[in-house]
Amino acid sequence: MPIEILMPALSPTMEEGTLAKWLVKEGDSVSSGDLLAEIETDKATMEFEAVDEGVVGKILIAEGSEGVKVNEVIAVLLEDGESADDIGTASAPAPKTEAAPEAKAEPDAPASATPAPAAPKADGKRIFASPLARRIAAQKGLDLSAIKGTGPHGRIVKADVEKAEAAPAAKPQAAASAAPAGTAMASGPSSDTVAKMYADREYEEVALDGMRKTIAARLTEAKQSVPHFYLRRDIELDALLAFRSQLNKTLEPRGIKLSVNDFIIKACALALQQVPDANAVWAGDKMLSLKPSDVAVAVAIEGGLFTPVLKDADMKSLSALSTEMKDLAARARERKLAPHEYQGGSFAISNLGMFGIDNFDAIINPPHAAILAVGAGAKKPIVGTDGEIKVATVMSTTLSVDHRVIDGALGANLLNAIKDNLENPMAMLA
Repeated sequence: MPIEILMPALSPTMEEGTLAKWLVKEGDSVSSGDLLAEIETDKATMEFEAVDEGVVGKILIAEGSEGVKVNEVIAVLLEDGESADDIGTASAPAPKTEAAPEAKAEPDAPASATPAPAAPKADGKRIFASPLARRIAAQKGLDLSAIKGTGPHGRIVKADVEKAEAAPAAKPQAAASAAPAGTAMASGPSSDTVAKMYADREYEEVALDGMRKTIAARLTEAKQSVPHFYLRRDIELDALLAFRSQLNKTLEPRGIKLSVNDFIIKACALALQQVPDANAVWAGDKMLSLKPSDVAVAVAIEGGLFTPVLKDADMKSLSALSTEMKDLAARARERKLAPHEYQGGSFAISNLGMFGIDNFDAIINPPHAAILAVGAGAKKPIVGTDGEIKVATVMSTTLSVDHRVIDGALGANLLNAIKDNLENPMAMLA
């Protein structure tokens, strides 16, 4: 029976993508692990591998097609002895206008019979299995959630199912038991209503790409569901700037130039170790207390932003952090980051100081518990410890905190630790 190749979910937030390029053509033989296509997700362009072997019988979605829903049939693979005549109408893709509602909610009634059952879920999480594996599991009465996959990224393939012993399949959960995670929340008037308001004005309509849709949905959800509170401190930078200048002269022969942002990353990473109770994330019905300091840093790119994560940042030298950050930022702007490079972390930094912004409040990126908004350093009059007024370089910071994870006093301790690290930069090297 022909094997359906489905549009993969290549990132946790992906609901649809663009089939940028086919790397095979009809009639080509493929094996498990062969590259089939390049898929443009909401974050990056990634290569999609085959999990079954056979001959490409029919390509159903042309390259360059946008808005292809996850789990939509994009091609059909033929097994030994099959021909294009074996491809039935069941493999034909549904019209785009009908497919969209199905991506937002599961139907109340079982879907009509198709060559492969719908992708099952366990504890609300989708089980990744090839269409052939799901079909065989349904025929043998196997529960896919009890089978360990050996395919790419733990995907269950034909061999895994054939080795498994028959067991009663788990009963499907009610469709209303869980709402889709990445669904954008309704916000403000409809697009038609807004367009009518500007009907007599000249404007250009700009379509939303996958990244902008994801940013809109995630940040709307974050602002509505995460109880933010804000803590503010001014940080004196003169000691750091002098120390940075000295280090850069020493590192110049190695071609390394440290930025203030490199010191901020190090200071935040160390602060998470100094205040370990703040190094945590919200996980729905529990909190995860993390041991390493994995710090995300917002990087602006055309049309959106990435937050690449510097893992174990407290353990790395300033020069290592600087080199890694430059590499991540460069590849982020080219949309060449792998998912594991921008997922995770418990804390984030958003620095708009280089744009001359004095201060601002950043929105937490779930499941992070906090994000530090960094403004520009500027010369300001301050009162010194001796009571004398002097001029110092002062940087304004705002810590946005998730109150479900971090309470006021704990958040204050975290921000104070960050301030102490930045105002005593030599101690960060101890």
